[in-house]
Amino acid sequence: MTNSNDMPLAAKPINRAAHRRTDEAWLETAIQNDTALILMLRAGDPFVTPEGGLYWFGPEALRISPGSPRLFLGEDKTGAPVFAMELPAKFDLAGSLIAGAGEFLDFRQASARMPDMDANCASTARSLFLWHQSHSHCAKCGGQNGIVEAGWKAQCAMCGTEHFPRTDPVAIMLAVKDGRALIGRQKFWPAGFMSCLAGFCEPGETIEQAASRELFEEAGIHCDPSRAEYVACQPWPYPSSLMMGFILPADSDEITIDPNELESARWVTREEMRDIINGKHAELFCPPATAIAHHIMKVWAFRND
Repeated sequence: MTNSNDMPLAAKPINRAAHRRTDEAWLETAIQNDTALILMLRAGDPFVTPEGGLYWFGPEALRISPGSPRLFLGEDKTGAPVFAMELPAKFDLAGSLIAGAGEFLDFRQASARMPDMDANCASTARSLFLWHQSHSHCAKCGGQNGIVEAGWKAQCAMCGTEHFPRTDPVAIMLAVKDGRALIGRQKFWPAGFMSCLAGFCEPGETIEQAASRELFEEAGIHCDPSRAEYVACQPWPYPSSLMMGFILPADSDEITIDPNELESARWVTREEMRDIINGKHAELFCPPATAIAHHIMKVWAFRND
């Protein structure tokens, strides 16, 4: 059975220790403690070892880029404090104190190679840093926001309005009918790459209603949201979404795509889906196991109903 707690980027989370976020004296002492674990990002990409995991720094990280924004992510199972730092986009690795120790790697590539806890910490840090970058000014008065509560809140310096990190709910779904499932592709994807359909939840609707609406808008397929089967969810830091996966029995199978959303869509049998997942299909391939789409497709392909 698919479980959200085992989903890549969500598995093996640390204790967020939220009660520490407002204790500035404790945080300052903790990040300088020899037990501190600090990960680094640059433009959303993590600094990784040649073996593929995160390069975990101690308090020496504070000397690498003094003044860089930092977050308190929580405590690991030993109680060690875990932090993240975002280095400037123009940070020159070659001329730095950490030259030769590792590399900044594209997050998608890096996350596929990381142990579960590393991937969860890096994903959380990426989402938070990207949110702060896009919310540097107050939506109420336009004033400058400051990072507070160890990175888990922003507050306007002018009017005092508090802003909290945003997570966007996204429905990602597989319509199924008569032993076939609907997959589609966007025009900028590599040739042969196909996946589940997906879309953002809108105000005033449930996530099941969003899944049904998006299937009709993108592919012309009618589904009853009351029949939606929940599979699992996954935090997705591009920049910060919660992907909620569903399988929906379809009431129709005639495809009418919205060319603004999809380049093409097609129905595939279970046998074809198994070949796609196993990399044996002659022309099609799907998202890797780091993405929830892969798991939704796999759940349907390898069961009998």
